[in-house]
Amino acid sequence: MNKLKLHGFNNLTKTLSFNIYDIAYAQSVAHRTEYIEYIDEAYNADRLTDILADVDNIIGATILNTARQDYEPQGASVTLLISEEHAGSAILSNAQSPGPLPDAVVAHLDKSHITVHTYPETHPDHGISTFRVDIDVSTCGRVSPLKALNYLIHSFESDIVILDYRVRGFTRDVQGKKHFIDHRIDSIQDFLSPDTRERYQMIDTNLSRENIFHTRMMLKEIELDDYLFGAGREAYSMSAQGKIRDQVNREMLEMFYGRNMTPRQH
Repeated sequence: MNKLKLHGFNNLTKTLSFNIYDIAYAQSVAHRTEYIEYIDEAYNADRLTDILADVDNIIGATILNTARQDYEPQGASVTLLISEEHAGSAILSNAQSPGPLPDAVVAHLDKSHITVHTYPETHPDHGISTFRVDIDVSTCGRVSPLKALNYLIHSFESDIVILDYRVRGFTRDVQGKKHFIDHRIDSIQDFLSPDTRERYQMIDTNLSRENIFHTRMMLKEIELDDYLFGAGREAYSMSAQGKIRDQVNREMLEMFYGRNMTPRQH
């Protein structure tokens, strides 16, 4: 799409919302407690604020206000109120291509907000523990928050990622014609880096006429060592390792498809 000549400010609202899930197996009560404590420390309000500040930089904004809170017994929330501000030599782009990775942060945004909330939890019976992060990046103006995707996915240990992107409202060009979207998008997948697309299985549910795009992502390969918290493989028999792998796999499939599954279904 060619660059639009607008009458006044770009009034389109672009919202990227996604859930990130991390899964672990913690057999004992002590290990489950340690997992929650680890997550609370690794992703406390200060750390989340730093991550969102980098997102703010990627999409090019000025932070007006920061609200952050750690909770008892667990969890944290951070909200950034942001405003439009040209960032020096930053280059605005709505191109249907991946944004930067964590080691390459540049950019520009428009006034709106960025929020993050965390939800660590464990189950007392089957040893599975999970950590969910909900992130919303909402912008008004030319730039798309999709440019922050790669940085955010690489900033968390993401087993499952559920993504929603929507463009709302309209803006007018100098002839008075309404534009309900100002950039091309076929799929959220086109904004992901090649290594991310290689690591994850993905499915789309898109309503392009409504400017609504949805993508679900699940890691293709499971390395059991990455999911054992508090004890290594040597603490479990081969039979137990197989059962744990099945539990982790089932948990991932249920999150990926958004429904409970019987043992035979996975």
